Amino acid sequence: MSDTSRSRSVTAQSISQPVPPSISQSAAAAASQAACHSAPLPTPRTHPSDSDLTALVQDALPLLREWLPGQRWFAGKGRPIERITPAAITPLPGASPADEVLLLHLLLEVEQRGHDGVDGSTGTDLYQLLLGARAQQPGEPANIARAAVIGRIGGGPHDGLLIYDAAHDGALTHRLLRLLTGGEAQGTQVGPLRFNSLGGRSGLDGLDGFDRLGREPSRVGTAEQSNTSIVFDDSAILKLFRRVGPGLNPDLELSLALSRAGSTRVPATLAWYEGELPGGPGQPATLGLLQRYLHGARDGWEFALTHVRRLRAEPARRPHPADQLTGNFSAESFLLGRSTAEIHLALARALPVTVLGRPEIEALADTMAMRLDAAALVVPALAPYRAPLHRIFRALAASARDGGRLHAQRIHGDLHLGQSMRTGRGWVLLDFEGEPAKSLAERRRPQPAVRDVAAMLRSFDYAAAHLLTEVSADDPQRPQLARLAAVWAQRNREAFCAGYAAAGADDPTADLVLLHALETDKAVYEVVYEARNRPDWLPIPMTAIARLAQSA
Repeated sequence: MSDTSRSRSVTAQSISQPVPPSISQSAAAAASQAACHSAPLPTPRTHPSDSDLTALVQDALPLLREWLPGQRWFAGKGRPIERITPAAITPLPGASPADEVLLLHLLLEVEQRGHDGVDGSTGTDLYQLLLGARAQQPGEPANIARAAVIGRIGGGPHDGLLIYDAAHDGALTHRLLRLLTGGEAQGTQVGPLRFNSLGGRSGLDGLDGFDRLGREPSRVGTAEQSNTSIVFDDSAILKLFRRVGPGLNPDLELSLALSRAGSTRVPATLAWYEGELPGGPGQPATLGLLQRYLHGARDGWEFALTHVRRLRAEPARRPHPADQLTGNFSAESFLLGRSTAEIHLALARALPVTVLGRPEIEALADTMAMRLDAAALVVPALAPYRAPLHRIFRALAASARDGGRLHAQRIHGDLHLGQSMRTGRGWVLLDFEGEPAKSLAERRRPQPAVRDVAAMLRSFDYAAAHLLTEVSADDPQRPQLARLAAVWAQRNREAFCAGYAAAGADDPTADLVLLHALETDKAVYEVVYEARNRPDWLPIPMTAIARLAQSA
């Protein structure tokens, strides 16, 4: 991260010259900025030109090159950045005449080596950034979270200009909120960006605290995620999709389908925005989704951990700790399984369902096998388990040759305890985006619903294993806690499957070949994810890999 306590000199030599970006003339005319002494910004009477904004973003690119790899949502960690190209620059309107802060909506093309885990290859990802720029003297209070500060431009016409991630600036995020909530049913256009609301402004009037949304400070969610969530007055939450691509994001698509169907198992969809991508007509990219905020709800992961930690509550004083303690979350897991099935059934009614025959099932098994081989190149610790894990995938392919068929539909795609919330009315599922590492086309492809079940079973293992990360290796209670944690995970896995079947959906345990294959595929994904993002957690999925390989 850049040092914000001093000015930094930057040069254009460290970046490649990008193609001139697409800039909205109408949006530029609506944006408002004020002048300053050390780093002049155009005033509202001298609207910034395309060249002004291009020059500003060019000056910011070396700072962005250093800042991006440190962000939780940046998918290219550990791979060298070859080039950053501004693909689109759009000033967002809504500033007051006295406002001295510029807000730019950026789409950045980031080219990196080692793309998709292949040495020597290059690939490009597109990221969304709200860039704030203010003329501010060093030492002057910024009221901006330190993690959001990108740096201060040194030299040139923008010398001394502070640039930062505007998602952390409540005044600037309210400009975005006004665009989302102030339009008509047909939407509001700002250059290449289009802002829509479900039912227009009238669809938002019933939102608790709607009249305060534009006045109360916003805050950025603290949960780890591949995107950024901004909460407005505990009434609405805006998800900014960071890594974007052409096409309808599954989170918006499925949330809209479930909201229109009247499902109470997802937060109500309120508004969203999308953007036309450079390069000519094509499918717009989903950029943001505004939903009702579940105030007072409990995060499913933290809720489960609260119960797991009770396994340490003086177990020696309990005559039958496994019976008394390991079932402490089973009732909730049963209800969570039921809610998951209700969502699957609603999606099957609202969106197309298909049947996978032998060619599709064999292709599914082959894809899992190829992911395993690719993962073993990234994480060599997987190599000793490749043979038995391949047997699990071959068993799935063999089931198709024996006449097996699978129903496929739209699913969550990345389900775990952290994607659920316990409200007073039951369990609610969040974030239907799917696994961020997969392509948009793959995430929108119909899948066996049991894939979500397998993912949640892995999450129960994670919660149980997390207990042992809080206990030192020489703690005398560790062996007993390990046994209790394993029983806790198994009881909750069983309860979740029972609740799922009780809702009228197919029993996930009726096809153990499929369930084991999908759970193995998920564990392989987790191994790569943890190796790249949380190495200290790598033993958790590796333990599951060893267990699954042993049962193959």
